[in-house]
Amino acid sequence: MLNELWRMTAHQVKEGHFKKAVLAVGACEAHGQHLAEGCDTIVSYKLGKAIADELGDMLVLPPIPVGYSGHYDSFPFTLTLQYDTVTQVIYDIVESVLRNGIDTILIINGHDGNIAPIEVASRKIKEKYPGARIAALDQWWVTAGELLPKGTFEVWNGLGHAGEGETSIAYYLFPEWCEPEQATCRVPKNLPELMGIKWDFSELTNTAQTGDATKGTAEKGEKMFKVLIEYCTKTIKALDAVDWQFEADQK
Repeated sequence: MLNELWRMTAHQVKEGHFKKAVLAVGACEAHGQHLAEGCDTIVSYKLGKAIADELGDMLVLPPIPVGYSGHYDSFPFTLTLQYDTVTQVIYDIVESVLRNGIDTILIINGHDGNIAPIEVASRKIKEKYPGARIAALDQWWVTAGELLPKGTFEVWNGLGHAGEGETSIAYYLFPEWCEPEQATCRVPKNLPELMGIKWDFSELTNTAQTGDATKGTAEKGEKMFKVLIEYCTKTIKALDAVDWQFEADQK
């Protein structure tokens, strides 16, 4: 489907009559020794494109290929922006979309370091543009594990940076940019279950990878990709059906 903004002419965009837009926010950093450095950008963009294809009225924006990755800077080859820069870039792009007449934006995030900037940028947009409709898939790697049947993943419910889940979806979406023979297993120990530790990634691993990448398969990746597309598509359609109204019934 013709819906990728960077591949379209202005005439094609106008004739597309798009009512929604999707923005992928990624990163460029080491994903173990076995996955492409742009994994976060590639996965989030491909998710957004597939969702847009299903919905039919969604414009696919160019992805943001670099995010905040300072906590991965111990491993080559990390590119990073500052938190404030990432926040402002997201804000500016969303504001541009609003100025072009589209008020419904889905953000697909591919990287943990972008979660806070997405939240802050979205809140700032809502302050200035109360009518903006913004939804975000903040952690697809967590959501996929919650949506798939228990037992789909063998280790740590598929979690980890370039772990079983992320490795699986990479093997499914872009196997030509992966080196499976370089996959490792690094499951951190002694992390508390209900308290977040603010780590530098080098404190968790010496391979730029956590979780068990050796358990990753394209078959698991296909299941992840399809269940995420189904969930996001159904959710956006359900929101449209109620005109994005959330207020509780008055009693």
